[in-house]
Amino acid sequence: MPGFADMVQTLRLELLLQVLLATLLGGAIGLERELSGKPAGLRTNILICVGATLFTVLSFKMSAGRGDPARVAAQILPGVGFIGAGTILHARGSITGLTSAATIWVVAAIGMAVGASAYTEAVGTTLLVMLILAGLGYLEKLVARHSTHSHLLVHAKPDVSALEDLEGLVRRAGLEVSRVESRRENVDLVIEFDLTGPKRLHDQAKLAMLHHPLVRTVSTGE
Repeated sequence: MPGFADMVQTLRLELLLQVLLATLLGGAIGLERELSGKPAGLRTNILICVGATLFTVLSFKMSAGRGDPARVAAQILPGVGFIGAGTILHARGSITGLTSAATIWVVAAIGMAVGASAYTEAVGTTLLVMLILAGLGYLEKLVARHSTHSHLLVHAKPDVSALEDLEGLVRRAGLEVSRVESRRENVDLVIEFDLTGPKRLHDQAKLAMLHHPLVRTVSTGE
């Protein structure tokens, strides 16, 4: 039956092109994440996009007009949510990885769009996501230059690693350290920080310091 064989060949070619497009779109976003040093990089985003595309295509083909084509595709979202949760780190009051988790979620949606043959929407969304990740990242840094300043006075145990640990903790929270000084007062190591960054990050940094095993007290020095 040449007609049936031609149809099968056409479907296979279309699926191959969809997988290639998913690889390109997921790879474009993944490359930006990789260059930014984020946990979910090039390979992760490509695999998620390709997987979402295949599941969506299979969902349509398996239903074949006899059931709900969204049933298989709907299971993509819980799976992607599980992967996204793995990129979120919550340690000592500081939360990181939310942007990577949100990116994974959007990449899965792009893969589903490719699988549903919504190519224009998939490409347009990819361009928009890359603009948001790259362009708004620059804008956030620009805004941070004119953001909140704070002064923290930390009393810690006189451990040799205390100053380095706390300064690293503050920087990982996303704040800039404009000045840091340390001195001994009785049995305590007293460290003063002048910090710059978004207001919400100051509160996170203070909370993270309070949970550090070497820290006795943290105050604003007022």
